[in-house]
Amino acid sequence: MNLKFLYLASTLLLCCGYSVQNTIAVEPFFLKLSEAAIEQTKHKVVYDGSYRQIKYPNGDVPDSIGVCTDVVIRAYRKLGIDLQKLVHEDMTTAFAEYNKRRHSDRIDANIDHRRTPNLETFFTRKGASLPITSNPLDHQTGDIVFWDIAQGHVGIVVNELVMGTPRHYMVHNICCGVQKEDYLFEAKIVGHYRWNGKQN
Repeated sequence: MNLKFLYLASTLLLCCGYSVQNTIAVEPFFLKLSEAAIEQTKHKVVYDGSYRQIKYPNGDVPDSIGVCTDVVIRAYRKLGIDLQKLVHEDMTTAFAEYNKRRHSDRIDANIDHRRTPNLETFFTRKGASLPITSNPLDHQTGDIVFWDIAQGHVGIVVNELVMGTPRHYMVHNICCGVQKEDYLFEAKIVGHYRWNGKQN
């Protein structure tokens, strides 16, 4: 069944007041990642990217604060994947590769995984890169999208469509807490990834 047919079918359902969930088959992993992202929108989170010492592994800043990267980190952690540990371990073996996107004099497990360039390098090295396009059908549930905003911004594609469109909502934190918004094409996309924790 092609994507155009599925989009038309989902649009008809939307117009009739039915569910706005994506109708295209999605891997269970990515559905759970989407759910973990949406769950974060139900809690108050103050935007705060200040440096803090945290435990290692499975460290996190207080759940009442966070930035865009924390949305991704916390969603993956809900599925048992610790990006703090994985990014730190990868940086110890490929520091030069990480320095190509963001120069740093040292490796720091407190903050490295919370920096967008480092997450991009990590996902790239995991073989998770996807083409950057302006086609909403190319952006599916559980995808990770990076935008060219300030020092970098990131969000998660979730399993809900914007009414009357084939475009998914994004969950991200750009300033005002974790939000589910129609944000996919609001800024220039510089990275698009799909990682289920298994690719090498």
